[in-house]
Amino acid sequence: MFVGHYRDVPEKETGFDGVTIRWLVSPKLGAKNFAMRYFTMRKGSEIPIHSHDWEHEIFIVRGEGIITNGKEEYHVKEGNFLYVPPNEPHGYKATGDTLEFLCIIPAKKEAIPEDEWA
Repeated sequence: MFVGHYRDVPEKETGFDGVTIRWLVSPKLGAKNFAMRYFTMRKGSEIPIHSHDWEHEIFIVRGEGIITNGKEEYHVKEGNFLYVPPNEPHGYKATGDTLEFLCIIPAKKEAIPEDEWA
């Protein structure tokens, strides 16, 4: 078992201006099935529409934003949760002062950077 605090996990740049990620749970900790990430997006920042071969489970921890699949926009806020199926286009935009969310993905080599593996 492992217990930690998200603030003790280093924030890493994502390559998108104003967006950081913390890898809370990954294969580095011994996770074999899932990885848990904590994203922080500053107001106005965006993660453009993209898709993957894996699903996402998302929980909005703080703030407000828009999640889109390119056809529909969903306004989300603290307490909302989302399911993004595999290969579903999805993108994010922070509309409040911040948008912070947990995102859970499968522990697959193509989904997780090399430095998060044991």
